[in-house]
Amino acid sequence: MLILAIVLAAVGACCLAGAACLQHGAVTQSTSGPELRLSAVRTILSTPSWYLGNGLVVLGAGLHIIAITLAPIAVVQPVGMIALVLTVVFTGTALTRSVIAALTLSTVGIAALIALSAMGTSTVVSAPDIAAAQWALPAAAAVCAVAFAVKGRMRCLLLAVAAAVLFGLTSALVRAVAVAPLAPEQIALIIAEAAAAALAGAWLVHQAYAAGSAATVVGALTIVDPLVAVLIGAFAYGETASGTLAAMAAPAAAAAAGLLMLARALPPREAAAAARRRTGEGPLRIAITADTYWPDVNGAANFAHRLASGLAGRGHDVHVICPSTRNEPFTETVGGVTVHRIGAVRTPFHPDFRFCPPWRAAKAVPELLAEIDPDVVHTQAHFIVGRAAVRAATAAGIPVVATNHFMPENLLGFGPLPRWSHRLAARLAWRDLARVYDRATVCTTPTLRAAQILERNGLDRPVMAISCGIDRARYTGGSVERAAAPTLLFVGRLEAEKNVDELLEAAALLPADVRVEIVGDGSVRPRLEALAARLGIADRVVFHGFVSDDEVVQAYRRCDVFCMPGTAELQSIATMEAMAAGKPVVAADAMALPHLVHPGRNGWLFTPTDTDDFAKRIAAILDDEPTRAAMGEASLEMIASHDLESTLAEYERVYLDIAAPGLSELRAAKPEHAVLSAR
Repeated sequence: MLILAIVLAAVGACCLAGAACLQHGAVTQSTSGPELRLSAVRTILSTPSWYLGNGLVVLGAGLHIIAITLAPIAVVQPVGMIALVLTVVFTGTALTRSVIAALTLSTVGIAALIALSAMGTSTVVSAPDIAAAQWALPAAAAVCAVAFAVKGRMRCLLLAVAAAVLFGLTSALVRAVAVAPLAPEQIALIIAEAAAAALAGAWLVHQAYAAGSAATVVGALTIVDPLVAVLIGAFAYGETASGTLAAMAAPAAAAAAGLLMLARALPPREAAAAARRRTGEGPLRIAITADTYWPDVNGAANFAHRLASGLAGRGHDVHVICPSTRNEPFTETVGGVTVHRIGAVRTPFHPDFRFCPPWRAAKAVPELLAEIDPDVVHTQAHFIVGRAAVRAATAAGIPVVATNHFMPENLLGFGPLPRWSHRLAARLAWRDLARVYDRATVCTTPTLRAAQILERNGLDRPVMAISCGIDRARYTGGSVERAAAPTLLFVGRLEAEKNVDELLEAAALLPADVRVEIVGDGSVRPRLEALAARLGIADRVVFHGFVSDDEVVQAYRRCDVFCMPGTAELQSIATMEAMAAGKPVVAADAMALPHLVHPGRNGWLFTPTDTDDFAKRIAAILDDEPTRAAMGEASLEMIASHDLESTLAEYERVYLDIAAPGLSELRAAKPEHAVLSAR
């Protein structure tokens, strides 16, 4: 009988997994927020899949009831763990390291419970103490009260736990009626209580479906339900010896820890956007959050500005949340983009950079997101604004795209930390990034190399490589007055990690007619000017500082070779712009630069810090006009795949996929509503 009971319980668990997927789908399609309201019930009742799910629930419950009449609760209940694994598979949940670890921990814990239960339980229930089992009711009520006071993943988990406590009580009551000698009036009362507990549990399950993932709900049901049933069986029915119960503590704790890990690893509920967009009509409402934004001059700020402007130009309702250019907050509309600026203060480590104090961001970002009500949040950093945005968006059930432009080396030079501590600081910084971005729905970064770095440094999420993209047409063609002498060009921030000093040292080894133009500014400019004077090339080096966009384009067009000696480039927009202008490139053989510069085709790579090699590579291009022209043509061909329109279309696809499942296919079938065509 024991084997038959376990088999029936296993089949019932399969039914539960199927029912969970069907019912979760019906609930998420019928609700517009993380709470199931009575107004949504009519929609749910008209959904065929919900009825099919109920049929599976009835079948699974019937098999479960038969199983617990044939074997002790402590043996039958843990078998339901099968449902969790199947639900993860059925829902297409990404099997990240955290998910696999959580499933493994929970499965091992439950398997140990089954083994211990089978060896140490009694099949006889002579005088069940029904009153001793009633502790489950106030426990479920308390957990439920806390659940409705919180949001996001915790609401889903706690609601499911409350339901699981009630279902555990229901199983215990059914077990008592089935195997214990009870008076008819007792049986009637117990059956009524079991039915009421089951109905209340079913309502809480649907509330949990509205707040989070199906796998989180099933995980709670398959782990907490048996734990409650085991406790009732032990203390109220006398089925489990005290020694066996004590041995069960460790596997029970392991299973519970696995459940908490799973709830944290799974993405939160994304129904608000899905409900609003499930018709497939109208543009998306996108909130881009950034810790640095135009008019700041750096790669992340430039990309966020281009992304926001490009998406607005394609018909979307785009909002940007970023630090203010002054102490006070204000909102402005620039190029069709609504920019919400949070009051910011100057940093002591950089003359131009401003940041939002954490307490301002923690208050302003959730309020702005509630006001904007976006379909998707796209954060550009994990710092103060980005961190607050990820936290607020996930709590509200809004899907999050998280793009990383961060390299610790790009920031450590600004701080007061001594150089010997930089490696440890970088490791801690990566860990902090992974902790924030692990909560995102989708993570992206500009290159495959950058994606590998993220995964190597602890990010437990699949990472998509999507180029930052550039407006190629802006740099290609056009008239320009060529420089009279061979000219090298660098464009970018003048900071330590850019290694512009190596360019100056290499230039000093080249013929005296070679000029260097440096566009950009930063904290090391005085040191670089002093170095040029020391090397005797001050008359051949022009520091332009910050210039207009048109002047940057002219600088690209008149140079002969573009040079990028930086060793912390996640993609290097400046290098891409030079390629779009049809220029050969000499770049450091580091980070993402080898993805852009193919030696002998569109330029050369040099060994970082080896200025002799740097000068040799530059000279090889300057001395050979046909090769220089061929490399410039190769740059034009290679940069075609990095066109900004391709980047915008790729992000639109990501937004559509996570804002409403199936929406991208629906819009493809309804071209009159499409907003994906380039303008």
